[in-house]
Amino acid sequence: MSYLVTIGLEVHCQVKTNTKMFCACRTSFGDTPNTHTCPVCLGLPGALPVLNQEAIEKTLLTGLMIDCSSPEISKWDRKNYFYPDMPKNYQTTQMDLPLCIGGGVPLYDHCYPTDHRKNIATPNKVVRLNRIHLEEDVAKSTHLGNSSLIDFNRAGTPLMEIVTEPDLESAEEAFAYLRSLQMILQQGDVSDADMEKGQLRCDVNISLRKNPSDPLGSKVELKNLNSISAIRRAIHFEIQRQTEDLDRSIPQIQSTRRWDDDRGETQLMRTKEDAHDYRYFSCPDLLPIRTAPLLEKVRPLVPELPHELAARFEKDFGVTNYDASVLSSDRHLAAYFEATLDQAIPGKKAANFIINNLLGKLNEEGIGIDACPVTPENLRALLSLVEDGTLASNQANEVFAVLYQNPEKEPSSIADSLGFKKAEAGELEALVDAAIANNPSEAEAIKGGNEKLLNFLTGQVMKAAATKPNPKQVTELLRARLL
Repeated sequence: MSYLVTIGLEVHCQVKTNTKMFCACRTSFGDTPNTHTCPVCLGLPGALPVLNQEAIEKTLLTGLMIDCSSPEISKWDRKNYFYPDMPKNYQTTQMDLPLCIGGGVPLYDHCYPTDHRKNIATPNKVVRLNRIHLEEDVAKSTHLGNSSLIDFNRAGTPLMEIVTEPDLESAEEAFAYLRSLQMILQQGDVSDADMEKGQLRCDVNISLRKNPSDPLGSKVELKNLNSISAIRRAIHFEIQRQTEDLDRSIPQIQSTRRWDDDRGETQLMRTKEDAHDYRYFSCPDLLPIRTAPLLEKVRPLVPELPHELAARFEKDFGVTNYDASVLSSDRHLAAYFEATLDQAIPGKKAANFIINNLLGKLNEEGIGIDACPVTPENLRALLSLVEDGTLASNQANEVFAVLYQNPEKEPSSIADSLGFKKAEAGELEALVDAAIANNPSEAEAIKGGNEKLLNFLTGQVMKAAATKPNPKQVTELLRARLL
């Protein structure tokens, strides 16, 4: 039997700040364990927290980017539970008055898995949000057989929890949601949102029911999901597992399961606690905050979102929908593209070269556009040589290969060193006329309609030239003479 699938996501995103949420310890990744700690983030008796204003402002900025509202007053609460990675035995978080309420995340078509983009059930879908609240991250646990190690460097890092409504209906929509959200967070420079570094983590809630009119089924929460592709696999497995149980009349219970990516299955961890199990109460150490002044401060910082950038690139620069979606997917890439352009270089040609050549090379090297050795100015100079006829496309590729390894050199000097040079006035015409005179039978065949022989005559001109002229320019001259 088929069932209706309902999915909600709880995304934990580290906010990009220099210091932790309630103390002055530096945020870090990969540093020596337990070197960025103090009495506050270690939960020592008598230590008092101090709010990180930048973390609050970036959370409010996130809300503005995705159309959240904010209560006039937002406050802090204690969530009580015992875990070895939370030394205070409570987490300072937000319950009933979070910083951001409502809003929604658009699902970009190009953020769906590649093998699913032709089968998108609801194009232009917007996933509604329930809330975004700000809290402190826990320490990092490393499990070694019969023992565990704790690194408190991460403890206290500002952490946004972004909670959706149960609007998602498939693993593919969850995949697209996470990719789209990741792009928006990076666009606003709120977070690097790197899952490999633990900056973006996700819990998945799944339930199944027979009919739309039925109440939602029992919620099963999936944890230990460390990549977007793993989340897709875990959801597919869990849907199948619950389907088989329900077909055999085995009811689901509210529970938490972990995903074992090596075995490709979920495993029961515990029955799920409800909110009352955490004994929330208002934090006595932190005053509530008024959101209005902070919202006005960050409102001018709201950037163009990826879909807004893509629409502008299509309208202003004539790039395709696909090119626009690629170029707008990374704020550094979008800025690089715009810095490369000038009136002499068509946007489509610049987009093609950046996507097909530059990004291909960066992917080979495993680096991002922000670490690209070729400056936009040098790439613009290279593309100008193509536009003025000095270089053909394949010649530009050769110049680019040298430029990438020697970014301090000028593209024109590299072209000269490779023998690529625009022919002087009359020089190329003389070479073309000589090739026609020396190959009369081929010239007549071309006049008779055999245009394939243009390549032969182009080759003869290229051989006779002292430099390496643009072969496209040679072919066009031959075409003008013979056709």
